[in-house]
Amino acid sequence: MNKQQLAQVQVPAGGEQWPQVVDAAWQEQMVVRYAPLIKYIASRLALRLPAHVSLDDLISSGIIGLIDAIHKFDPAKNITFKTYAEFRIKGAMLDELRSLDWIPRSVRKKSHVIEKAYAELERHLGRPAEPEEVCRTLGLELQEFYQLLDETKAISLVDLEGLWKGNRPGPDFSDPEISEILQDDHLRDPFLALHFSELQEIMVQAIDSLPDKEKLLVSLYYYEELTMKEIGEVMGYTESRISQLHSQAMLRLRSKLKDFLSPEER
Repeated sequence: MNKQQLAQVQVPAGGEQWPQVVDAAWQEQMVVRYAPLIKYIASRLALRLPAHVSLDDLISSGIIGLIDAIHKFDPAKNITFKTYAEFRIKGAMLDELRSLDWIPRSVRKKSHVIEKAYAELERHLGRPAEPEEVCRTLGLELQEFYQLLDETKAISLVDLEGLWKGNRPGPDFSDPEISEILQDDHLRDPFLALHFSELQEIMVQAIDSLPDKEKLLVSLYYYEELTMKEIGEVMGYTESRISQLHSQAMLRLRSKLKDFLSPEER
């Protein structure tokens, strides 16, 4: 489904009133209207998952997230239902992935090794590390390094929640209502606003420090919402190479974020 089609999935829209009581008929209507959005989100996640993770399972958990959003949505708050529903749908899918424990411990260890190598090299060099430099640090051939990136690419699906928990003092960032707080300035307390202002600034700096190719890829994938295949066509690379570049970018960004959240661990 393209973005033009997604733009039509807007409920409520055009002054449509949200009912005071959400009944079975309204729930069914909303699930039908938002089914394409659930499939779209699930498909984007599935592109970075191993084959044994079922797309149908993601869609099923997304439906549960949507139903949860339908019953908890408050139209008096300063967010659209589509925005709120996206948070709930994605959150439900990520919860499903976490419950499956689908990333083997060996893969997590490999991802940590690469991430640490990037972090140490970039602090020493004062610039983004090249793949060849990471290879020398890890004692790998370039082809072995790219194969390792392919094996660990799914790690980048881990959302910010896991990094926030227990790493910073202050508010509980695992609060299920956090999507409302993020979207509504009136609901933010000053301490929470300060934390997310700091996070936003560090992420802007981290993205800006990426090599140009990875910076463009992040923009095309997360802002323009293109698929890996479409990005490959834009940048002139194979889909596999785009996936590897994405993994490199996520490793760099996760390292920067961990530096910010847990500097004492470095």
